[in-house]
Amino acid sequence: MDSVVRAVIEAIHSSPTRAVLCLSGGASQALGWLLSVPRASSTVLEATFMYSRASMVQLLGKVPTQSVCRETADEIALEAYNRALELSMPGMQVAGIGFTGVLASIPPKRGDHRCFVSARTQNGLWQYDLTLAKGHRDRYGEDYLTSCLLVKTLANVCGTIDDIPLDLKEGIEKLRETKLVYSEEEQLQQLLSGKICMINFSDRVNSPTSGTRRVVLSGSFNPLHDGHVKLLDAACSLREGGLPCYELSAINADKPPLGLTDIKERSNQFRSGNTLVVTNQPYFFKKAELFPDSTFVVGADTALRLLDPKYYGNSKVRMVEVMLGIRKLGCDFLVAGRKVDEAFKVLADVEVPTEVEGMFQEIPLSLFQSDLSSTQLRAQARQQG
Repeated sequence: MDSVVRAVIEAIHSSPTRAVLCLSGGASQALGWLLSVPRASSTVLEATFMYSRASMVQLLGKVPTQSVCRETADEIALEAYNRALELSMPGMQVAGIGFTGVLASIPPKRGDHRCFVSARTQNGLWQYDLTLAKGHRDRYGEDYLTSCLLVKTLANVCGTIDDIPLDLKEGIEKLRETKLVYSEEEQLQQLLSGKICMINFSDRVNSPTSGTRRVVLSGSFNPLHDGHVKLLDAACSLREGGLPCYELSAINADKPPLGLTDIKERSNQFRSGNTLVVTNQPYFFKKAELFPDSTFVVGADTALRLLDPKYYGNSKVRMVEVMLGIRKLGCDFLVAGRKVDEAFKVLADVEVPTEVEGMFQEIPLSLFQSDLSSTQLRAQARQQG
């Protein structure tokens, strides 16, 4: 690694962006460079090198149309981006980097030596295509060049210097660069279609030091009110290093999906520093996969439903299995008192199976007690209207 590449990587590690990298067929030196420069953990969330065909099939969840092409690089980057969302704290800037290439080998390849690099973020997709001059470099040289291109891509995503000379063969090799920008509406459509797993809405950019454990309050937030804010504050006071996060699912288990207008209106309530994540998962066992090692904040009414066997095919065994699966992902629950059928209920009123008792902790009434609800506020608004 020369001094120029090192300087670029130092700038990358100083940026707030964190990334998951998934590579196949080249750019292997880039991983060593990124990891050998101090503060690599500030950038790299995870790195995967797919050498076997089965590895790529498992990542994509399908057999790719072609292993080395523009479409496959974009798909790899998308999977890497979703993985980065799951591994990072809400509100952090993340990217998914996908690389696929075919370089000099033994026996020699028949077709062109080429590579495709993609970088996916919340609002954009960077694409780089390069066909190499066959026979101009050996395998090490081609891998070095593609590694430089990968670092250049990451630098562009991070918004840092990218002064890496690629030393392309004049008149033969030309780098093709494209950037797609996604509007907020396009991002929401990708969420509803299942293409991406979540969207962050926040004016604040969280850093790796903002918190060590997510404290997640899920709800419809129609509207967001003072009770929600005080509940999440109380919950965070019970979790040292807790990072407060609101979660809105665009998909509801018992109601039609939210429309784009509804999501926009509700997300606009969180533009003043609060962190909101919009997901497409209505069930807590799926939320736990999106937010591993997290604490979910729920009311006693939700806790009652969560532990009711009727929602698990009337099987208590199945219910306990699901809850244990949530616990394996490092998740637990803080339970607030809530009025249920005109009676105020607390965790003591919930029948918690012995196997999962340690997953539930009560939020003391001295920290939080409120009868305020979004339903009441909507009713009052209708009366006033």
